[in-house]
Amino acid sequence: MPSDRNKTIRVEDLDSENLYKKVISDFSEFTDCINKTIHGDSIELLKKIPSKSLDLIVTDPPYNLTKDYAWTKFKSSTNELYEERLDLWMWELRRIAKDNASIYVCCDWKSSNPVFNIMSKYFKIINRITWEREKGRWASNNRKNCIEDIYFGVVDDNNYTFNLDAVKIKRKVIAPYKNEKWEAKDWSTEIDWNFRLTSPSNIRTDISIPFWSMPENTTHPTQKPEKLIAKIILASSNPWDIILDPFLWSGTTSVVAKKLDRKFIWIEQKWDYCVISSYRLELAEKDVSIQWYENGIFRERNTLQERKKDKSLFN
Repeated sequence: MPSDRNKTIRVEDLDSENLYKKVISDFSEFTDCINKTIHGDSIELLKKIPSKSLDLIVTDPPYNLTKDYAWTKFKSSTNELYEERLDLWMWELRRIAKDNASIYVCCDWKSSNPVFNIMSKYFKIINRITWEREKGRWASNNRKNCIEDIYFGVVDDNNYTFNLDAVKIKRKVIAPYKNEKWEAKDWSTEIDWNFRLTSPSNIRTDISIPFWSMPENTTHPTQKPEKLIAKIILASSNPWDIILDPFLWSGTTSVVAKKLDRKFIWIEQKWDYCVISSYRLELAEKDVSIQWYENGIFRERNTLQERKKDKSLFN
């Protein structure tokens, strides 16, 4: 592949020393860690955050599998041991969540049950989002795994933020429905197509995994797409709310929160990922675009031709 088109962010290509100066390793006052990346152990640092101080928690903990995350290797264990590890920090998340807070926990199919078991001890699970991780061409002795789960939970199922209009998708209408007066119902004709704003479902098939020619791509092997996290943040928080990610990894949650005018607290144990996160936050100061998100509307993939015909299509 042409090297000049490869936009992958690699720590060895960055000014690591200066980027790391923007990272903190400790804090005494809660305000000191707002809009900061904290380099350290999540379990210990979570204890320092005041109770009932967070509006939204988005976390992508290490899955229960043997995998080399570039600078750290994780080894799979039994579900029982994995649940014990989850419990070490999940109860702290419940303590620091506000009464109207929400939480999203990412997992794969193997860790899905343990995550549900422990998360349901401390939060009320509202839904499970399954998204298509469309990457990889084949598996030699099994079906390739193309799905991941995200559990959506709240502290109080009668009092939580959910901004439905902020995450609707503008879709093409193949068979437009009309009422008894033969008038368009919930759709409009624009350019050569009929479109409708539709509510999001708990199945996501419109997510593009970051690949080597995309500016958001990093060396992290299970990096979450900005569009995926944007839909979570827009739905379950408001501008200037405080969002926590205790396993920051490549920095996607912090970058999206910054682009969407949220406050953030990020914890990351590995120095390299802290550097990458700092760099991506710098980029976000200049470029606030998010994949397939324009003028407050999410659009379908494969609608580029319609967009080229009329740039106001998604206004």
